[in-house]
Amino acid sequence: MPIISDERIHHELRIHSYGHYLRRRFGCRVSKVNVDAGFTCPNRDGSKGSGGCIYCNNVSFSPKDTRSIIPLEEQMAHGMAYHRQRFGSQKFIIYFQKYTNTYGSVELLSDLYRRALDHPDVVGISVGTRPDSLSDQALELLTEIARTRYVCLELGLQSMDDEILTRINRGHTLDDFVTAVQRAAGRGFDICAHLIYGFPGETADDFLKSADLIASLPIDSVKLHQLHAVAGTELAEMYRRGAFVPLQLHEYVKTAAYFLERLPAHVTVQRLYGSAPLEIRVAPQWGLKNNQMWFAVINELCRRGSWQGCRR
Repeated sequence: MPIISDERIHHELRIHSYGHYLRRRFGCRVSKVNVDAGFTCPNRDGSKGSGGCIYCNNVSFSPKDTRSIIPLEEQMAHGMAYHRQRFGSQKFIIYFQKYTNTYGSVELLSDLYRRALDHPDVVGISVGTRPDSLSDQALELLTEIARTRYVCLELGLQSMDDEILTRINRGHTLDDFVTAVQRAAGRGFDICAHLIYGFPGETADDFLKSADLIASLPIDSVKLHQLHAVAGTELAEMYRRGAFVPLQLHEYVKTAAYFLERLPAHVTVQRLYGSAPLEIRVAPQWGLKNNQMWFAVINELCRRGSWQGCRR
């Protein structure tokens, strides 16, 4: 069996795990703590569009203690206590997750980011946003913070197919994403790309081209998950009409493994699956817990005797 020679690839997980990257960088277990800073989205408030993406219901990935009516510091305290108790985490990255977290004045952004960084156990921030909502002022602010603290800019691409982006009401193009990455590169912070597999009309071969796109750009990490429908979304209605047929588990696992094999070893993997609370989950219903979903992909790599980057 071939030997994994790249020290960045975890020999058991067979990927360049973001968690292990953080442990190497900071010398301890570091967890991301989600917060809701009260932002909206230009694809919801009418400046770019309305209704949001067809799959978007932020309840699906927001812990109950992360609501904008709860003070930021209180949300942080809840999240850090949870990760300390469950995982033994010692340091934390505050993840501005809900909606578009650069969509505001630079004064507002600075206040929120710096309040998060004021906690002595916080090593940095992660900021989720859209590629078309990244002002020069926001980039300069993140650049300044990154001189002394860890910063990760998370850009939602979801699909590199402009026709799919139009059909899902995404409101931006592939060119918007590429331009945003190029503007953000070389500023001393990490860049993470978000991708979803399973859009109607998308083939596995179509999706796997995303790995080559990531390889061609100065991107440091990826988040990958299956398309799933949750209550209160247009995608859920499409599922009920038969217009959205979700992937089977084996289809997703197989394609995710191929994606990882084509992904360069220097890119860290932050996520391999998506989950939603059972009470709002519509489809697919795979019946796996989060760690089981993660290891379904890892075990597929083990079965093949392959690892991240082995097909490059």
